[in-house]
Amino acid sequence: MIVSVTPGRISGSMAAPASKSSMQRALAAALIRRGETLIHGPGTSDDDRAALENVQRLGAKVNWESDGALRILSRGVDPVEDTIHCGESGLGIRMFTPIAALSDRELTVTGSGSLAGRPMDLFDRVFPALGVSIRSHGGRLPLVIQGPLRPADIDVDGSLSSQFLTGLLMAFAAAGAKGVTIRVQDLRSKPYIDLTLKVLADFGWTVENRSYREFYFPGGVPYAGRLDHTVEGDWSGAAFLLVAGALSLSKSRLSKSRLLESERAGFTVTGLDLQSTQADKAVLQAMTAAGVEMSLQDNEIAMKPCDLKGFRFDATECPDLFPPLVALAAFCPGTTVISGATRLTHKESDRALTLQEEFGKLGVKIDLQDDLMVIHGGHGVKGTEVHSHHDHRIAMALAVAGLFAEGETVIGEAGAISKSYPDFYDDMRSLGAIIK
Repeated sequence: MIVSVTPGRISGSMAAPASKSSMQRALAAALIRRGETLIHGPGTSDDDRAALENVQRLGAKVNWESDGALRILSRGVDPVEDTIHCGESGLGIRMFTPIAALSDRELTVTGSGSLAGRPMDLFDRVFPALGVSIRSHGGRLPLVIQGPLRPADIDVDGSLSSQFLTGLLMAFAAAGAKGVTIRVQDLRSKPYIDLTLKVLADFGWTVENRSYREFYFPGGVPYAGRLDHTVEGDWSGAAFLLVAGALSLSKSRLSKSRLLESERAGFTVTGLDLQSTQADKAVLQAMTAAGVEMSLQDNEIAMKPCDLKGFRFDATECPDLFPPLVALAAFCPGTTVISGATRLTHKESDRALTLQEEFGKLGVKIDLQDDLMVIHGGHGVKGTEVHSHHDHRIAMALAVAGLFAEGETVIGEAGAISKSYPDFYDDMRSLGAIIK
């Protein structure tokens, strides 16, 4: 898909999309919990659909209700197929592989797109200690596994990704681990583990978090009756809406009359839990540092006219914020420094290099200095032909930047947004953006 973005501005109110991080964890928890689960506000992204297919491959029965809720009936992990396919979801492959290993059936776990090149050697290192046989292709997909997984005290390297730990926490809980500890060194993306523990708690499991260095399982089996669970709004997707709203209300872009008009029209994002454990809620901190003015009330964030400025922000624990924050920084006068850039290598693209290349085409200079990304903003953004590199967050960042650039911006492979936020262009159009 090719998308063209014509400069303009947005106003109105938009509900945040469903969080795929929350949705996928809820689906996994519904699978490993014996009983009936009703999931309200389910997501429909590509990653969500891949997870939904896998819970069915692993034995759950799924029905869509007339009100849009998702009903899941499960007796635990009992595969009905020999292959688990996780699409392009990094969380999906790292979470569902330990869960699938609860079965004594030989299973092949695979994925597509950039997952083929992502390191999976953590499985090779840890699974044998848990009674799971595994064959991989030099630490890459596909994986052939056979359990059953037996919880035991183990040590896990958390420096590359927290997603593998999420899978182990889910699998240990499902296996009835009692008196067992997972020890973790150098854990990254701690907020994502907070989300995993919250979902497990919502579904009835207790896991003791001992300063993110140890996770202890005291034991206990959840109640097997019906459980209702609501998927959170997505701070990752909403970050693009919030940045677009801030740029639309930037005082430097608007005349006095248009500023008053914009202030009256306003821009609001709804459906976000301000108490959420999602890592990307930190977008509020970054935007505040950039001079963005917001009013926070319940589940509503209202944007106000603001004077933007270059800012500093540590995105080590929330690397998915790099794309929207680069779009913001491009229009912030001065220098913006975002740390945590080394976390971007194993994403849908090498995001640090991709952001540098594609925003460079728009006339925005970006320097990469070890773990730092330095954006030289406020010098103008010029529309041109760019490419998403098949990366959903890059596509959305380029679209947001294109909305406030000089001239038309044409994005190649713009359909990549379906991975996480398939309605993004439609939502932006409903707010007044000119996207074709």
